[in-house]
Amino acid sequence: MTRTPSPSVYNTHMPKQILVVDDDALMRRSLVFNLEQAGFRASAAQSAEAGLLLARQDTPDLLLLDIGLPGMDGLDAIKRFKEQFHIPVIFVTARRRNLDEVVGLELGADDYITKPFDVDVLIAHIKAVLRRSEPIPAGAALTSSIQAGDLSLDPAAHTVSVGGKSIELSPKEFKLLQVLAQEPGRVQAVDDLLASVWGAEFIGQPQVVYVHIRWLREKIESDPQHPRRILTVRGVGYKLMEITHPQGKSKFGMGGE
Repeated sequence: MTRTPSPSVYNTHMPKQILVVDDDALMRRSLVFNLEQAGFRASAAQSAEAGLLLARQDTPDLLLLDIGLPGMDGLDAIKRFKEQFHIPVIFVTARRRNLDEVVGLELGADDYITKPFDVDVLIAHIKAVLRRSEPIPAGAALTSSIQAGDLSLDPAAHTVSVGGKSIELSPKEFKLLQVLAQEPGRVQAVDDLLASVWGAEFIGQPQVVYVHIRWLREKIESDPQHPRRILTVRGVGYKLMEITHPQGKSKFGMGGE
């Protein structure tokens, strides 16, 4: 791990509990520190047996599990954790053999990351797995379309319209707009957008987001050079504003580049 993430970027509304199971004391302390800095609650155990005891006392939302543990190894431990707690698991290991990855994923691991790794990449993996693991809210299936001002997005039909006018988007442009439109007015960090739309492996390649934001603005803004729908929050990311008319006011206020 190379650096501590910014709490302002990775802060979460409802802190999730992460359990770290690793026999390396320095790794445990480092992971717990960085997870807490990223806005999570974190606990740690040096063995699978100790981790199971901790999980029974306070069920975690996600498990970071080393494969090469003393006693019960990670490949055996994942079976116990999945059976007893039904939580997502990310393998964190120094092993590089493809067999470990394949066997681990077949046993139910939700993701796999190899040491050494950048802490931002790990946090992105955690957030992506947590998002995939979240239950669909009651009634969500009945509300397929997303409305943000006069922008309408239908994920099921893969259609977008602005002010009643249909807009053609590529799959990635559509997914990026969907992520922004799900929480209008909320700033979405660039790394979070990368993890949600392209996957955690794209962390550290912000130009991918920059280019797609520019393409989106060219398609949904009345004046792409002076955007009023997708706004830049310098040093953080982007937010989608609810505009009811190209020349009207947003319910969240005015803004710009």
